Amino acid sequence: SFLLVLDTRFSDIELREEEGIPTEEFLESCYAIVPVLDKLGPTVFAPVKMDFVGNIKKINQKFITNKEEFDTLQKIVLHEVNAGVAQVRNSATEALLWLKRGLKFLKGFLTEVKNGEKNIQTAL
Repeated sequence: SFLLVLDTRFSDIELREEEGIPTEEFLESCYAIVPVLDKLGPTVFAPVKMDFVGNIKKINQKFITNKEEFDTLQKIVLHEVNAGVAQVRNSATEALLWLKRGLKFLKGFLTEVKNGEKNIQTAL
């Protein structure tokens, strides 16, 4: 078992009424999870970590092109949908979809461990 202290938590992100999830805070929370993947098992979680980091970077690359315009995840997705590139490989929208899947997978795994599952393969 290990003690986990995250400086940036998803639960601390303040949603903006009409605008949605702030991009920068969301990305910081995602980056904070990366060292956790190393602690869980650098070998077992290597592919998950690679995927995770790759998707964070794709979203960040879009964000830094215009931090004011893309200050929420929703604005990034709407921009890509309107530009007709949301379903293009390596789009920020696709990266966000895979990041969400990765987070959901990780949450499920950690829930199994928290509920007492000792076998990593079973928890996975």
